[in-house]
Amino acid sequence: MMKPQKSLMLFKILVVQCLLVLCVASQDFDFFYFVQQWPASYCDTRRSCCYPTTGKPDEDFSIHGLWPNYENGKWPQNCDKESSLDESEISDLISTMEKNWPSLACPSSDGVRFWSHEWLKHGTCSALSQRAYFQTALDFKTKSNLLKNLNNAGIVPRNGEHYSVESIKKAIEEGVGHTPYIECNVDPQGNHQLYQVYLCVDSSASNFIDCPVFPHGRKCGSKIEFPPFSSTDHDEF
Repeated sequence: MMKPQKSLMLFKILVVQCLLVLCVASQDFDFFYFVQQWPASYCDTRRSCCYPTTGKPDEDFSIHGLWPNYENGKWPQNCDKESSLDESEISDLISTMEKNWPSLACPSSDGVRFWSHEWLKHGTCSALSQRAYFQTALDFKTKSNLLKNLNNAGIVPRNGEHYSVESIKKAIEEGVGHTPYIECNVDPQGNHQLYQVYLCVDSSASNFIDCPVFPHGRKCGSKIEFPPFSSTDHDEF
C-alpha cells in the first residue's frame, strides 16, 4: 500500500500537471499582433468607405484588432464558435470604442458588428474575458500613440507628400521602443499609402515586444503617402 506522504505528493503532482494542461489549452498562442489602421487610407481606395452612424472619426489611427498568433506565422481563430458579444460587459467602453475602434465598412454601422467579428474570430482565442480583451486593445492604442510619434518626427498627413517607410518605422520605434511592421494599400491613382501598423504584444497582453515574426501583408514602396483625413485637407469620401 502506498504511504500517505507519497500519495499526497502524487496528488499534488497530478494537480500541477492538470493546471498546466488547462493553462496551455486556454492560451494556445505565442504573441499578439496589435493592429491599427489609418482611416484616410482605408477610405482612399476604389472600394471607398462609409462613415459610422456615430459620425466621421477623428483624424487619428483606429484599432483594427488584437490578434493571437503563433511564431510559425499561423494563428488560431474562432476558438469558441458559441460565444457572442455581450454588450452589457463593455457598456461603459462603448463611447471610447466608437471613437478609437470605429467601423468604416459599408453600409454604415455603429461598430457592434465589427466588434462582434473581432471578438469571435480573435478574442475567443486570447484567454481574456470580453471586457479585458477590448479594454486591453484600447490601452495599447493609448500607449502606442502612433500619430503623436509620427508628428514628433515631422511626419504629418498631407496631400502630395511622400515619406520613406524607414522614417515611419524609426519614428514609431523611437516612441514605442519596438520596430513595427508597416502595411500599405493603393489609392485610385496607384500610389502606395500608409494603411496599417502592426506592433507585437506578449502572450499575457501586458507589454509591447519585438515581433517574433512579421506578417505577410501588402508591401510598400520605398516612399509612401500619408493622406489627410480632415475635411479641410481632403474631399469627403
